Amino acid sequence: MIKSWMVIGGVAFIIALGANLITPSDRKWFKRLQRPNWLTFEAAIPFIWTIIFICGAWSAYIVWEKNPGTNSTWLIMGLYLLLEIVIIAYTPVMFRLRSLKAGTIIGGAGFIIGAFLILIVLTISGWAALLLVPYLLWSPIGTYTTWEMTRLNPQDA
Repeated sequence: MIKSWMVIGGVAFIIALGANLITPSDRKWFKRLQRPNWLTFEAAIPFIWTIIFICGAWSAYIVWEKNPGTNSTWLIMGLYLLLEIVIIAYTPVMFRLRSLKAGTIIGGAGFIIGAFLILIVLTISGWAALLLVPYLLWSPIGTYTTWEMTRLNPQDA
């Protein structure tokens, strides 16, 4: 029998692959952009996101196991899914549109969805809510960085 953690992890992994829907010219566009001087941790960003996604999937697993298969749990799983899709959409949408403003908007939308999700999850499990905190802490940093890049690269805003 397939375990719930396998399904949740598998779905999260498949959606995360969507971040790779970028072309070499997309990467070239992004690499040429100026970054804020304080952005010294760019190499750590993939590791940060890996931790955030693991925590998010673990949070979803805890919520699922509290009340598996109910309509309310399925709705919450839909919110987890929406949050991951918005997070993953950041890169391909911003790159394809060549618009840092689009990235900033997507980042802000993700924070709002994440905050809403954490409030709902908190009523079910404190641990599941706590596992969403890394995203809620990181999201404003990433969104602010993108916003700051619009100031440094007005032609790509």
